[in-house]
Amino acid sequence: MPHEHGQAHEHPHAHDGAGSPSGQRHLPGHIAAALARAGSPSDSAGQSWSGRDLSGEGNPLHQFDTDDGTADQAVAEALARLVAGTDDEVGVHRALAAARVFVAVVASLAEGGMGEHGFAQDKEADMALVTLSAPDGRKALPVFTSVERLEAWHREARPVAVFAPRAALSAVSEGAELLVLDPGAAFTFVLRRPAVWALAQQREWTPSYVDPSLVADVERAVKGLAPVRGIEIGPGAGVASRDASGRVVAGGGPGPELRLTLALTPGLPAETVRETVSELNSRLAGSPRFAESVDSIELKVRAAPS
Repeated sequence: MPHEHGQAHEHPHAHDGAGSPSGQRHLPGHIAAALARAGSPSDSAGQSWSGRDLSGEGNPLHQFDTDDGTADQAVAEALARLVAGTDDEVGVHRALAAARVFVAVVASLAEGGMGEHGFAQDKEADMALVTLSAPDGRKALPVFTSVERLEAWHREARPVAVFAPRAALSAVSEGAELLVLDPGAAFTFVLRRPAVWALAQQREWTPSYVDPSLVADVERAVKGLAPVRGIEIGPGAGVASRDASGRVVAGGGPGPELRLTLALTPGLPAETVRETVSELNSRLAGSPRFAESVDSIELKVRAAPS
C-alpha cells in the first residue's frame, strides 16, 4: 500500500508469534482449520489462484460453496459509495459485518531440532499470517475483498476465506489494532481499533467523531479547567484518505480519528496552555468509555473570542 497515501507501509512481513520458545507461529484456530481442509501448504505451490473455481472440497473456500474468489458485492458497493461521497465509513463497516474476505498466509520455516535417535531434523514449514506495520508502529492485519487483489499484492501468499468478523477476531488475538482492506488496490480502507473491535463483536460501530454520547464525556473532562472557554469535537485529519489517483476520500484513513479544539482564555502563558492540555489528556485517558471509543486524537488550541 503506497506510503504516500497515508496508509500502512506497503512492505508485508510474516509476523512470528512471541511467547513461543521455538518461534513457531500458531494461526488462529478457524484459519488453521481452513488450511487443514485445504490439504498441505504445498498443494498449490507455484499455481495461480486467479480464475480458479474455489468452491467445493479440497481448498480454503470449502465452507464457502460456489465462491469464486471475487469481491463481495455489498462491500464493493459500499466502498464505491464512500469514494463517490454518497456514504460514510459506517456503511463500509456495516457491509463487512456479513461479508467474506480473505486473509493472507505464507509458509515459514520452523526451527529444526534433534530427533529421537540423535539425528538433526529438517526444518518444517509453518504457516504465518501476513501482517503490516502502520506508520505509527502499530500492527495491522491486511484483508482482501478478492483473491485477485491478494495475489497482486503478495504472490507467494495463500488466500484463506473467512467472514470479516472472524478476521477481526484474528486481528484482536494477534494484537493488531488496525484492519487494512485491500492494501495496494486503487483504494485502501483502514478500520481503526474501535471499528475492528466492534466488527469482532458483531455489533454496530459509531465513529467517535459523530458519537453524541462522547460529548458528555468530553464536557465532564473539561469541567473545572478554568482556562477552557469551550471545546469542539470533529473528525481528525487521519479520517480522510486518498485513492491511487490522489482523490481525497472522506474515510478509510488510519487516524488520528478525533479532533478536539480547545478555546482557551486569550493571552495565557505557554506553560499554562501546556498544563491545561496535559490535564485534559490525563482526564480523558482515565475514562474507560472514551478509551474504548476513540482510537487516536489530535488536540488543537485557539484563543476564545474576547
